[in-house]
Amino acid sequence: MTRSELEHAIRAACDVARDTEPWVFGSQAILGEYPDAPGALRASAECDVCPRNNPEAVDEIDGALGELSDFHRSFGFYVHGLSVEAATLPRGWKGRTVTVRNGNTRGNAGRCVEAHDLAVSKLVAYREKDKEFVRVLLNENLIDAGTLKRRIADLDIGPDTKERLALWVELTAADRTESTDPSS
Repeated sequence: MTRSELEHAIRAACDVARDTEPWVFGSQAILGEYPDAPGALRASAECDVCPRNNPEAVDEIDGALGELSDFHRSFGFYVHGLSVEAATLPRGWKGRTVTVRNGNTRGNAGRCVEAHDLAVSKLVAYREKDKEFVRVLLNENLIDAGTLKRRIADLDIGPDTKERLALWVELTAADRTESTDPSS
């Protein structure tokens, strides 16, 4: 997905949902903060959104713009209407969103989850593709390991899971440091 496709997805979701401010919280939310994100972060053809002011319209979005819809066949990407509660995000995430609003969104404001919050959400899912997504964010210096660990601490999940995720971040960041150190 490209930034202009994200903007198109925001515009289309707003039209269908009769809303002006969708939350964008799947992997493609990265395009809010990093419009030219590395290709490995833009591989998904799916944009997860939830209308901020009309959340009950997620099914309408999914029906009109979702996977295998005419929209998907026409544009090569799709908009997945989904409750924002489907993602596990740290406390305070709403105040850190990155707004995407321009002529291509027709003035609508896509509220994209900030990169560290997005990474935390991916780590909670803990699928291999999600861990790889976070690894790329770390390797490309798009997120900071310390900030990521602080956001993990702000999750409403069990302490064992928090500890496992923080350890994964430490080990992954250390591995990255070692692999870029010319003396190793």
